[in-house]
Amino acid sequence: MKNNLSRRSFLATSGTTLATGSISFSKTGAAQPGVPAKKPSKLVLGMASYTFRTFKLEEAISMTKRLGLTRLSLKDMHLPLTLSDADIKAAISLVKNAGIEPYSCGVVYMKSEQEVNRAFEYAKSAGMSVIIGVPNHELLALVNKKIQEYNIQVAVHNHGPGDKLYPSPESVYEKIKTLDKRCGMCIDIGHTQRIGIDPSDAVKQYADRVLDIHVKDVSAPTTQGSTVEIGRGVIDIPKFLKTLMQIKYSGIVSLEYEKDNKDPLPGAAESIGYLNGVLAAL
Repeated sequence: MKNNLSRRSFLATSGTTLATGSISFSKTGAAQPGVPAKKPSKLVLGMASYTFRTFKLEEAISMTKRLGLTRLSLKDMHLPLTLSDADIKAAISLVKNAGIEPYSCGVVYMKSEQEVNRAFEYAKSAGMSVIIGVPNHELLALVNKKIQEYNIQVAVHNHGPGDKLYPSPESVYEKIKTLDKRCGMCIDIGHTQRIGIDPSDAVKQYADRVLDIHVKDVSAPTTQGSTVEIGRGVIDIPKFLKTLMQIKYSGIVSLEYEKDNKDPLPGAAESIGYLNGVLAAL
């Protein structure tokens, strides 16, 4: 297996609970008495609401809060693209009133000029800084224009083997490399691993264009690989998080847990706990 340190040692090292979702440091950054001195991680964990796709928005908010997370990327089952401006703002207020920042939306598919226009108006109404999107290739020039008009970033999402538009981070980069720097990528590390690419290598290679991360683990580095709890699969998570810190990644690292859609909280909690343990051990 890929990890040199055990899951148990990461979780023991973290000194955290899922109730807080944080590492124990004083306001000045100094370690508390009895706690080994470590620099606080600059990586911020978040949640992709697709994890809670069979639940209502209020339930997704509640579970995100229980995991100790304060950043949420909203999928359209929780914030429909067809909502009125007033209804979008009301839903966003619900999220913010829970102490959570709805920083992005997506994945948003853009297959027509109308859908591109709608996506940017939707994100503007929601006050989001990032659209995690999948625009058709022929619409990228329009997307680039809208990015400059709205000052909203677009992070193009790769979907792995079988995807005809953006299977890999490289396929994204080749289409956006001449566009505005605010047009970047959301690297889905599970789909990246499933296509046979080490996610750590991908984020390092395209560091200047990585705007968002969907973090997960998969059972195999092949098309047949499926989501498992983070730390139980084949992705070298410690290496990946360390690489993000090395490249000074400043975006959100959002968990997208695709397993157990009827009861995702236990697996999501295990995954967030493992991530916190890794971060504490680095």
